[in-house]
Amino acid sequence: MANHDPSRPNILFVLTDDQGYWALGCNGNKEIITPNIDRLAAGGARFESFFCASPVCSPARASLLTGRIPSQHGVHDWIRAGNCGPGAIEYLRGMRGYTEDLVDAGYSCALSGKWHLGDATLPQKGFTRWYTHQRGGGNYYNAPMIKNGEMIEEPGYVTDAITDNALQFMSEMAAQGGPFYLGVHYTAPHSPWTGGNHPPELTDLYEGCAFSDCPVREPHPWAIFSTAPDAPTRENAKHPQESLKGYYAAVTGVDRGVGRLMRRLGELGVLDNTLVVFTADNGFNCGHHGIWGKGNGTFPLNMYDTSVKVPLVMWHPARIPAGRVVRHMVSAYDFMPTLLDYLRLPPPERPELPGRSFAALLEGEEQPINESAPVVVFDEYGPARMIRTYVDKYVCRYPYGPDEYYDLKGDPGEERNLIDAPEHALRIRELKRQLEAWFARYADPAIDGRHERVSGNGQLDRAGVYAEGRQNYEPLGHTLKLEV
Repeated sequence: MANHDPSRPNILFVLTDDQGYWALGCNGNKEIITPNIDRLAAGGARFESFFCASPVCSPARASLLTGRIPSQHGVHDWIRAGNCGPGAIEYLRGMRGYTEDLVDAGYSCALSGKWHLGDATLPQKGFTRWYTHQRGGGNYYNAPMIKNGEMIEEPGYVTDAITDNALQFMSEMAAQGGPFYLGVHYTAPHSPWTGGNHPPELTDLYEGCAFSDCPVREPHPWAIFSTAPDAPTRENAKHPQESLKGYYAAVTGVDRGVGRLMRRLGELGVLDNTLVVFTADNGFNCGHHGIWGKGNGTFPLNMYDTSVKVPLVMWHPARIPAGRVVRHMVSAYDFMPTLLDYLRLPPPERPELPGRSFAALLEGEEQPINESAPVVVFDEYGPARMIRTYVDKYVCRYPYGPDEYYDLKGDPGEERNLIDAPEHALRIRELKRQLEAWFARYADPAIDGRHERVSGNGQLDRAGVYAEGRQNYEPLGHTLKLEV
């Protein structure tokens, strides 16, 4: 008997990997093919200013799940070691995820796709159905996955395999009758994009495409090779058309999967009682700012909007008005309290969490935007931190900089760093004060990213004191400057 209890709607949570806000049709890209996600946006709420908590995958995912910032959960870079095998590390040990709150409320929870938060062979955080990647990403064919507790190579296109397993989990949980939560975490559109990694029926869609949303720029002065061994950044920059065909094809492959998931909800009779969420872990630059990558596409690590702003679409016709466009700034650390609030569940009894619910905005409450009001979002990537308002942004890199300040009203593309402009000195000082006060309030001194040697090359062990003296970050020496 399918779940029809309106007080406990099912939840389909779709999460992509390395998808910039700009890489959706509903967000203004006229060339990318995403009809299924665009329909969700037309029938629900689309957010124009949703920011990840860190511009790289593992920290951003941990923040979505736990409501904690990286300096509270201790995942500060993409997890390079401890994913599975004898040295597996449960990076979020002792950190409660919202899926555990859902289990307590009677939900069954399943995960199909990317985990990348350590010890991938162990179902965690309330999940009882578990099909996941052994590491976090890589080739789209013969992908190393974990299925029924066994390490396998998935021979098919991994985007479709993730969808196939999600459909199976959905059918099984719907048959049980209670509410379910299904996380579908695609590895797409993360690199690689060329070398036959995407089926011709997807790449052929972009033959002759101008890719007008991806400007060809001179390399950023801080641009570096991607940290992933299977992501040849030099070739992406030298041959952007082929790389963009693969990137766009990967997004369209996800959209195809979303269409299949929505059809199955209808076939099971639970479509009207399901909250659908579509978002991404972090943003991405496909030539934007002269970068191929995200926060670690440069060193020093960057906080451009193209790296930190991500798509968010939420669809539930029973309660979310169709065609709603939310322009208010909200963050990934707000997602956990929002979801629990939307489900009318008790707020998390964790006063250290920084997030605030935006469920009222989601359901149609009108709250005028006051650009001069003290509404800010924060990001961090190791010792690099950002404070952003509606009108400006300050980036502080501890301990020595270089720092950045952007007037977003006059320079929305973040082209002119005004950090040394005398006329902005007082404003920069005030933003720095706010930034440091906020992190002083919420950061755990034992794992504070301000003191971590994060290079963008990956995390090897738990943060801070929990590494017990072991090397916990891959050094920068393995990253090469990008020359094209």
